[in-house]
Amino acid sequence: MTAYVFAPSPQPSVAVRGSDARYAVSRIFCVGRNYAAHAREMGSDPTREPPFYFTKPANALVPSGSTVAFPPGTKNYHYEIELVIAIGAPVFKVTPEVARAAIWGYAAGLDMTRRDLQAEAKAGGRPWDTAKGFEQSAVITELARASEIGPLASGAITLAVNGVEKQRGDLSDMIWSVPEVVANLSQYYHLQAGDLIYTGTPDGVGPVVPGDVITAAIAGLTTLSLTIGSPD
Repeated sequence: MTAYVFAPSPQPSVAVRGSDARYAVSRIFCVGRNYAAHAREMGSDPTREPPFYFTKPANALVPSGSTVAFPPGTKNYHYEIELVIAIGAPVFKVTPEVARAAIWGYAAGLDMTRRDLQAEAKAGGRPWDTAKGFEQSAVITELARASEIGPLASGAITLAVNGVEKQRGDLSDMIWSVPEVVANLSQYYHLQAGDLIYTGTPDGVGPVVPGDVITAAIAGLTTLSLTIGSPD
């Protein structure tokens, strides 16, 4: 039996729709600028250049329905609604056709962002870690099994703040499709069960403040909600 100096942290996991079992999470990958209109609003050219990625720690996960504290170090805290892929089989250097078979499930997620810190990092050519990889920055609904709902290649993706719609797009608007994202990421990582991929957001991102309530939906998935609390 292994002895630890400090007790290990709890295993990050996500609820599964219609089941008491949970999906254990090891890594969270995120795709940057995967919707053309969002790329434009962030000042980039939305060509089909290869996708790029950043990561969040698995312990950044927070379930839909939570209240999260307004995070420290920012005055410009943004929402981004995203389709989340859950990997269910090992894949490495595969084609999109093979990648499709490795997708175990889907969820709706929020990539919460300290936008002012991201802007500073971009301007200085520095990493985005403090802007993206902070506590409670990866909000997620329960997972729906791909075997039950089929591939999600199209369907509405929307977000509202205090009942006012801010984001609306369609999954078919993604520059890189779900199988293409998994296939491309597999060129750099040995993907495996436990890996989540946040696939990018439509245009309309913007700030929230304490007291705001976010609701978001992706066709076929559980509706997401999040309340912004006071700073710690």
